[in-house]
Amino acid sequence: MRRLLQFTLDLFDAPEPVPAPTPVQVEPVDALPANEGKALTLSQALHPANFVHPRANRELMLGHARVAYEFTRGKRRTIGFVVGAEGLSVRAPRWVALRDVDAAVVEKTDWILRKLDETRQRQARLESARIEWKDGVALPFLGRQVVVRLDPSHAFEGIGGVLDAPPGDEPAVLRLALAHNASTAQIRDAAQAWLMRQARRIFIERLDHFAPKLGVAWRKLSLSNATTRWGSASADGAIRLHWRLVHFRMPVIDYVVAHELSHLRVMDHSPRFWETVESVLPDYDRLRRQLKDEPVPRW
Repeated sequence: MRRLLQFTLDLFDAPEPVPAPTPVQVEPVDALPANEGKALTLSQALHPANFVHPRANRELMLGHARVAYEFTRGKRRTIGFVVGAEGLSVRAPRWVALRDVDAAVVEKTDWILRKLDETRQRQARLESARIEWKDGVALPFLGRQVVVRLDPSHAFEGIGGVLDAPPGDEPAVLRLALAHNASTAQIRDAAQAWLMRQARRIFIERLDHFAPKLGVAWRKLSLSNATTRWGSASADGAIRLHWRLVHFRMPVIDYVVAHELSHLRVMDHSPRFWETVESVLPDYDRLRRQLKDEPVPRW
């Protein structure tokens, strides 16, 4: 009787779901729907956005976008997400199952797609700002467009170039002591040498302006060409500033200078540090966003 009753119940009960096996290594997986309940437009359905990391080893369908991301494991406690110029990178502890990693990525769909789209737009702006080194090319200097002109007539007293900056909105002209048939590399190097001389002059002036206000003393200035940061400061008073800051307006340069000098008082980014920056630049947060958002010419 008990067996008959159990058989009858089995006919009406839904079968238990079979758990998916956990892969033992990282492999690309089929796209998973992350947009259940969300209607896609016809354009999105026919032409989904693609975000593919160059070292992608997993792939998901997030909303209207195909996202192929780089997945690695490491010594960490949580699943981490980083969206950079190359795309999405995900790191997870060694003990987390792959299906749980995918579930975590799906859960962050809105944030991931927003960041990927913002990054793509930023890269497009950067690409549009790429400098083609030739006579007549324009580049920003202190936030103002400067037109480069080759002028082989004289050497500008040995300094290689001179800036003619008329008042008003007319573009300034940077005259470089180069022949009209100068190569791309020669024009780029001459412009860079001039900009670096201006950067050192301007940075020293701004360091001397803010240091007394902050009650600190800087000892040495080095021009940086780093790829990941605009400046740094050491406890011994050494300051490093990226020479390409001269592309920005002076208030943005002031923010970076004040930021690094503030580190001579507070060597971390605690609330006390930001209060120190704010003491000399009350609108530092706005300038900080401009530094992040404004495209920098690509060389």
